[in-house]
Amino acid sequence: MNASQADREGFAAFLLRMRALGIDNKPLFEAIEATPRADFVGGAWPDAIWLNRMLPIACGEAIEGIDIQARALAALDIHEGHRVLEIGTGTGFTAAVMACMAGRVLTFDRYKRLRDEATQRFQALGLTNAFAKQADAAQGAAADGPFDRIVVWAAFDAMPRGFADQLATGGVMVAPIGEAEGEQVLVKLTKLGSRFEREDLCAVRLQPLASGVAAVL
Repeated sequence: MNASQADREGFAAFLLRMRALGIDNKPLFEAIEATPRADFVGGAWPDAIWLNRMLPIACGEAIEGIDIQARALAALDIHEGHRVLEIGTGTGFTAAVMACMAGRVLTFDRYKRLRDEATQRFQALGLTNAFAKQADAAQGAAADGPFDRIVVWAAFDAMPRGFADQLATGGVMVAPIGEAEGEQVLVKLTKLGSRFEREDLCAVRLQPLASGVAAVL
C-alpha cells in the first residue's frame, strides 16, 4: 500500500470513528482533510498519523491523537470571523485546521523550535491568519483578547477561571481539567454572562500546563 492510499484509508477510518460518536461536522472534516496531517505529524510515525494515540514530536513533546483533537475542535464549533487562542502549538496541525474555519488563530508554545517550524508550515500552506508565538501562556493572553474560542492542550487542576474570563460573551473554551498525574476530563466551558456552562466531553491524559518558556530549544 502506498503512502497516499494509506493516508486516504486512515482518514476514512477516522471519519467512521467520529460518526460513531455522533460527530458529523462537515466544515471541520473538510478543514482536517485540507490540512496535510503527514506534513505535520509524519516523521518516524507515518503509519500512525490517523490513529487515536499520542505521538512524539520535537522538544520532547507529543501530539494528541486525531480523535481527541477532533473532539475538542468539534466542541469549539468554530465559524468564520472567530478569534481563536490556542495554548500548545505543537507541530501546528490544530492551529492550521482552525485557521481554515476561523478569522484569526493565535497559538502559543514554550518552545522556539516548535513555534518556528509551525510558522514554516503555515506559510507553506498559504495560511495568513494563523500566528505562532513563543510565550509563557500559563495565564492566557489577556492583552490579545477577548477571544471567541480558546483551546488548551495541557491540563488544569481546577476550573481555569483566568482563561475563561478572556472569552467574549458566548465564547467557548475547551481544556482538560483534573489531577496532573491521573486521568482528566476534557471539558467544554461556554460563557453565559458572568457564569459558565460546563459540559464534560471525554476522559484524557495530558501533561499539566507549564509556566515559563524554554531556555534552550
